[in-house]
Amino acid sequence: MPPTSSRVSAVALRDGAATAKEECVAEEVAVALEVNGIAHAVMLATPADLEDFALGFLLSEAIIDARADLLDVEFASVESGIALRATVAQRCVHRLKERRRALAGRTGCGLCGTESIAEAVRPIRGDVAGIVVEAAALERAMRSLHDGQTLQRLTGATHAAAWITLDGELVTVREDVGRHNALDKLIGALSRSGADLAAGFVAVTSRASYEMVHKTASAGIGLLAAISAPTGLAIRMAESAGLTLVGFVRGANATVYSHPQAVRAAR
Repeated sequence: MPPTSSRVSAVALRDGAATAKEECVAEEVAVALEVNGIAHAVMLATPADLEDFALGFLLSEAIIDARADLLDVEFASVESGIALRATVAQRCVHRLKERRRALAGRTGCGLCGTESIAEAVRPIRGDVAGIVVEAAALERAMRSLHDGQTLQRLTGATHAAAWITLDGELVTVREDVGRHNALDKLIGALSRSGADLAAGFVAVTSRASYEMVHKTASAGIGLLAAISAPTGLAIRMAESAGLTLVGFVRGANATVYSHPQAVRAAR
């Protein structure tokens, strides 16, 4: 099985100074779930306790009624991910066929409804905008994003994604209970407004998963700043796509995981 974490090189921005460092990041892999030979869904997950994952997923989605309905589960390493091949009681198969569409649009996983690993871990098409920002703009961005989260202040239950100018000012913010959904909403708003993608970057209130990086880079945006951590797969995708990925943007501190030349430290 793939590792659940890995160590990566990064650049730490601390009080205006840039320092090379090594970071431990969580890994995510594409996990394709097949039930009785039927491709059901692909999810990005930590590659650990996958047997529990298969059982819990089938139960929570009401595909099976009890543990005894899961007759067998096998693991197979495939290109770009892992296949989970479950065998369930035959009476559950009809239910599976009726509910396959119900996965699309869930707030927890940006890949629900995707039926192949090739669709899940896919290359970026097109180029991202080349930008350069001052480190101080990242701090201003996250502060202004916090101030712009109207729904979060009311509910305490939403993520936000925002379009930020190169000097750190908030232009557009979208909120949603799912971080992928908030980012999708923001990308739609930018497309509708005809925003100049070389004039800003995206800031989010979540971790920077593969899917968040893929959505940002696919939109042609050059920098993603997240309040929390990235995963190893997200870093690799950002590096290959030309996207600058910044995590742990909190106060004057941040960590740049890919293309650090796009962020200028004060000294």
